[in-house]
Amino acid sequence: MYEIKVKTDFSAAHNLKNYHGKCEHLHGHNWIVEARFNYKTLDKDGMAVDFKEAKRVLKLAIELVDHAYLNEVRELKGINPTSENMAKFIYDRVKKNNKNISSVSVWENEDSCATYQPGA
Repeated sequence: MYEIKVKTDFSAAHNLKNYHGKCEHLHGHNWIVEARFNYKTLDKDGMAVDFKEAKRVLKLAIELVDHAYLNEVRELKGINPTSENMAKFIYDRVKKNNKNISSVSVWENEDSCATYQPGA
């Protein structure tokens, strides 16, 4: 099995619902997103997937949330914009363009991360 990992980032604001503490108030992050893809075979050039293509589908997936107030993004209505929920949201969007996605990790800062991996 080959695993390919790409990273990108986006900036967005949110506030957490049903949370009692600082994060219930409007605040923002410079989020880092890491996507992992699994491939059983390589193509004729010896690549699982071109890194440029993996980055393209990841950037396409976050386009909707970049520089947004997450609580007001229509596609996130009814979802508390936690890191966990953002990881699944981005995973689902990437999966529409690349079925080999295996997980998405979302970092709010350098030492706090949530990962979504189906079936894990």
